Amino acid sequence: MNKAPGGGRAAAPARPGAAVSTDSYLPEHGNGGYRTVRYDLELDFRPSADRLSGRARISAVTEHALSEFSLDLGAFRIDRVLVDGKRPARYTHRAGKLRVRPARELPAGTPFTVEVRYVGTPRPIRSRYWGDLGWEPLEYGALVAAQPIGAPSWFPCNDHPSDKAVYRITVTAPSVCTVLANGTLESCTIGGSTTTWVYEQRAPMASYLASVQIGPYELVEHLGGPIAQPAAVPAGLLAPFAHDFGRQPEMMELFQDLFGPYPFDDYAVVVVDEELEVPVEAQALSVFGANHIDGRRGFERLVAHELAHQWFGNSLTLADWRHIWLNEGFACYAEWLWSEAAGGAPASVLATRAHTRLAGLPQDLRLADPGVRRMFDDRLYKRGALTLHALRTTMGDTAFFALLRTWTSQHRHRTVTTEQFTALAQEYTPRPLDALFTAWLREPRLPALPRPGD
Repeated sequence: MNKAPGGGRAAAPARPGAAVSTDSYLPEHGNGGYRTVRYDLELDFRPSADRLSGRARISAVTEHALSEFSLDLGAFRIDRVLVDGKRPARYTHRAGKLRVRPARELPAGTPFTVEVRYVGTPRPIRSRYWGDLGWEPLEYGALVAAQPIGAPSWFPCNDHPSDKAVYRITVTAPSVCTVLANGTLESCTIGGSTTTWVYEQRAPMASYLASVQIGPYELVEHLGGPIAQPAAVPAGLLAPFAHDFGRQPEMMELFQDLFGPYPFDDYAVVVVDEELEVPVEAQALSVFGANHIDGRRGFERLVAHELAHQWFGNSLTLADWRHIWLNEGFACYAEWLWSEAAGGAPASVLATRAHTRLAGLPQDLRLADPGVRRMFDDRLYKRGALTLHALRTTMGDTAFFALLRTWTSQHRHRTVTTEQFTALAQEYTPRPLDALFTAWLREPRLPALPRPGD
């Protein structure tokens, strides 16, 4: 009998369609045949050795009969795989896929669990267009920046945005470190030189939004407001951070008024003690670099952008990566809405500036289907925001913001598509919107901004 990597018994060839992702842009990530329900992750991280030991227990339900299923997982050594807590299952682990064959076929509609024990040095997932993604070592600690395909760098998962589950994340790390993860801190237990942190994310979450941040941070609860807003910050940055993020509670109030109730129990911010190219959003948590703290609120628009993602991207999550403008266009427009409310340039002025810049760039981006290479093109962010401003100008403020509140409430903690948004928008105005959406979402040439009353 052939041996699989990590000591398991080699699995037979996959049942046709059992491990097929349906994503149009990243079909190598995600797995067919089942839906996850819950992840219980138990992690032990030793920064000095850069070593991660993990036990992942995943609860799922089959969508059709499965003699085999797969998970996405990076280059770890697999110690054991169990299905429904029974004797070790057969598996193979290569090319980022952990393929598992249970002792008996799983009938359609059957709840099941798979437990994976693994160990190794976590490494980011290499991507074709966006560099290395996922778990990144710090000087003493780690950060996770997983969008869009970095989650398998630290735990086995069904790595597709449409497959959302609840999470319990337990992390044991040296006691000199503070650990933040998604959700509410349930317990923090000191055991000699290590401390175990337990977080519970009760709202369904996509795997790319799962996050762990580990480092020698000061944990503060200074931001206040009815929504808990803790922060983990290097000691030397506490004073400028307090100023730069001082208006975040006001942003929270504004966005709840414009977008509807905040969709999670709390919202945490982490500042890592090194430079990041851009901040990173996770569910109920955002990560900023030390370079985003200047004591002058020079990056406040990014504070607004990452907070807005909690509605657009995290509560309402893409059904497929081609709908990425529903994340980034909305978050970018939230920057303009905050500027307007906080006494800065109004959205109309910022829209005109952005339109002028985009008009001078190549006209080859279709917003509703930009292609995998352009998922994070800055033009997509700005054109998405311009699309929303054009819609607001056409509909009027009352109908536009009523639309946004219905959009977030109707699809709270679910997945969304461009077609769902355009259909809902049409319900809020008697004016036909087909031409507007065709021009802004489906044609590459940048349309003119409508004027009020057009």
